[in-house]
Amino acid sequence: MSIATANVTTAIGNVYVSGGNTAITYMTICNYGASNVTANVYAVPSGNTASNTNIMMSQLTILPHDTYQLYQAAEKILLGPGDSIQANVTANTVSIVTSYTTI
Repeated sequence: MSIATANVTTAIGNVYVSGGNTAITYMTICNYGASNVTANVYAVPSGNTASNTNIMMSQLTILPHDTYQLYQAAEKILLGPGDSIQANVTANTVSIVTSYTTI
């Protein structure tokens, strides 16, 4: 198991890129700021771009100093080489922590 961390900005960007065949075992998105933040999270196949066809969470409101669990327990998302999780937010006070394993 490994962990990847990323600060999320207003521009859509990578928060995790699979280096091979991996499974995301746990993922959280945390607003460490003092105001509400709206987030979008995308599961993007290798070679594609973030769009409405691969959005997983749309306009998710995260309260100040709150954490939202995207994946937990038995839930998994399987990624191939170059597949990515991308995100953007309305304020630069968000981090995403991803736990993943090679499969």
